[in-house]
Amino acid sequence: MIKVATSAKEKVSVLMREEGFDPIKDYIRVGVKSGGCSGLSYDLKFDKNLQTEDRLFEDNEIKILVDKKSLLYLVGTTLEYSGGLNGKGFVFKNPNAQRTCGCGESFSL
Repeated sequence: MIKVATSAKEKVSVLMREEGFDPIKDYIRVGVKSGGCSGLSYDLKFDKNLQTEDRLFEDNEIKILVDKKSLLYLVGTTLEYSGGLNGKGFVFKNPNAQRTCGCGESFSL
């Protein structure tokens, strides 16, 4: 399961509307890809389509799609948002990550 913190829910909803998506019926797609300074990086985008290989989660009124490969790396992860002067934007709190980079955008297991 993937969780969405209240701070992330609010920002996701605003950004989805700005980009022509409907936070009630459309999805946020979370994935993992090779790259980044720690070996794996997070991939986050909006999507209108549920694919057959996707797992669908819903938390805090946000629908989240995760492909099968990425799910192994993301189980138990919480998506947060940190704003303000020193804010980093979206932050993944991943209990599976053994090491993360300083920016929080990549990790290793």
